[in-house]
Amino acid sequence: MEAVQNFINGKAVDARAGATTPLVDPSTGESYGAAALAGPADVDDACAAAGAAFDGWGGATPSERALALLRIADALERDAERFIDAECRATGKPKALMASDEIPPAVDQLRFFAGAARMLEGRGAGEYMAGHTSYIRSEPIVCTPEDAYRCFMRTEMDSLVMGNFLFVKTQQPPWLETHDWRETVGVD
Repeated sequence: MEAVQNFINGKAVDARAGATTPLVDPSTGESYGAAALAGPADVDDACAAAGAAFDGWGGATPSERALALLRIADALERDAERFIDAECRATGKPKALMASDEIPPAVDQLRFFAGAARMLEGRGAGEYMAGHTSYIRSEPIVCTPEDAYRCFMRTEMDSLVMGNFLFVKTQQPPWLETHDWRETVGVD
């Protein structure tokens, strides 16, 4: 049986309360392991670790940030089969689809944002993958991180960078609201 731990402050750790949740292969319905189930204390630990890491990462140069993203892209590409196996086992996705439609774009997006990390000013737009146009905006388009995330989830955007975080959306979720959100956030 597989055991998955939380990753906090650079270390794999069990949930403080010892709670776990089963890992179930949706294509078979069979349990193949357990994952640490984070509770409030684990979230506090993760937030404290992120806060402590902020000063060092926040002071990283564009070159250091770009290099970190390039190394992540290289690792994902090099170990693609391992990531494909883990994702397909956890989600039931077909391996061929994961290998063709998810890993290559993820690697490409990481490399794209590595280049963007060096572009401190100005706007960039281009078709970096056939049929997909990417934009870089160096100024805020919303007021708070919550607004940015909400706006991102309600658009056809594939990825969003906020501070030190890269959000990559692999599927557009349905948004069930009765009012036009574009009026709320002032999107033209």
